[in-house]
Amino acid sequence: MSSLGSSNDGSNPAAGLAAGGAMAMLNGMLGSVKERWDASGGNEVLSRVSSNIPQGTKDSLQNAQSKFLNPKYLRSLRVFFGIGEEKPFFFEKSPSLIMVRLQHNLSFFYLNYLLMTVVLFILTLITNPLAIIGMVIIAFGWLYVARAAVDGNLQLAGVSISQKAAAIPMGIFSVILLFWLLQDVFWWAIFSSAFFALVHAFFRDASMHKDEEDKVVMMGEFSEEDAAFLNPVDSELSQV
Repeated sequence: MSSLGSSNDGSNPAAGLAAGGAMAMLNGMLGSVKERWDASGGNEVLSRVSSNIPQGTKDSLQNAQSKFLNPKYLRSLRVFFGIGEEKPFFFEKSPSLIMVRLQHNLSFFYLNYLLMTVVLFILTLITNPLAIIGMVIIAFGWLYVARAAVDGNLQLAGVSISQKAAAIPMGIFSVILLFWLLQDVFWWAIFSSAFFALVHAFFRDASMHKDEEDKVVMMGEFSEEDAAFLNPVDSELSQV
């Protein structure tokens, strides 16, 4: 037993050094990428593109982001898997209740399902070397265009091309190449995440969270009877 304990104690510093080295390497890579991005004038290009977007479009995008991509709508793993609940997953036999469950779960966990799709896409992407090489080529192509067109014009074989004229063929080339490289990755991630989301939405009983948006925020002093009247769901859960 003592030899086993000593071996475990000796492995912890090695694991800590390995983790520290990995973090230092990752920070160095991120710092190098940031330096190259700043040197290429990428921030200036982004600010120029942002300034050309109409304010109404910006407001619409911000409203959509705050409404649909608000982090507060991302449910925790405890809620997503029903950890601590008596029967978080079970098969519902009534067709009408199945439709109600699907409608509620798809609207309640939609951000979790979207995050699952993104994670599956990234995991699939990093296992596809050809897709990574293609994305690197596209990134360097855009960096070249951004760097060469810092003054607003791109010089190509002695011909002056405006930044907008250079961005259009580059955008078309990027879309075609990405579609060719990522079509398998994209569809696999979409179908896999859709399958897992539908299975989760079909079996997950999250009916206890339906009234979560209707809770009354109580300020001041309230008796237990008043609290039970305002938020009956919480009182039932506390009794359980």
